[in-house]
Amino acid sequence: MLALTINGKSHQVDVSPDTPLLWVLRDVLGLTGTKFGCGVALCGVCTIHLDGSPRRACALPVSAAVGHAITTIEGIGKTDVGKRVQKAWLDIEVVQCGYCQTGQIMAAVALLQNTPAPTDQDIDRGMSGNICRCGTYPRIREAIKRAAKPSATPAKGG
Repeated sequence: MLALTINGKSHQVDVSPDTPLLWVLRDVLGLTGTKFGCGVALCGVCTIHLDGSPRRACALPVSAAVGHAITTIEGIGKTDVGKRVQKAWLDIEVVQCGYCQTGQIMAAVALLQNTPAPTDQDIDRGMSGNICRCGTYPRIREAIKRAAKPSATPAKGG
């Protein structure tokens, strides 16, 4: 049995230590917000936070997460920055197909936690490796800039 702390809750899982964390989250624990994309840590769809740092769950063995705080999309809204990012995503209407957006949000939160007032270059650097096949990059950038302003949040269109 392996002990994991996910979104502030303790879990015991009976899996092989080399099982990718992604499959433990989705198939064992039912936390299906973290998506499968490429399977080789290149697209960013499966981004989670490990002790606050963005990591790709598809390539991270569950044994490497033992003893660390894991945050998934299901728990990111419990933080101030997470709430602001999620609200900005809705206000700006970032989502098109939506498949990559959980990974995008997780990367954006990590970026803003480390760089509270990011420049365009900071955003490009912080979001690199998170691929959006629909091309919503301009809306992603706009939402990150809005979320960087703690008082920002008038809803779009009203």
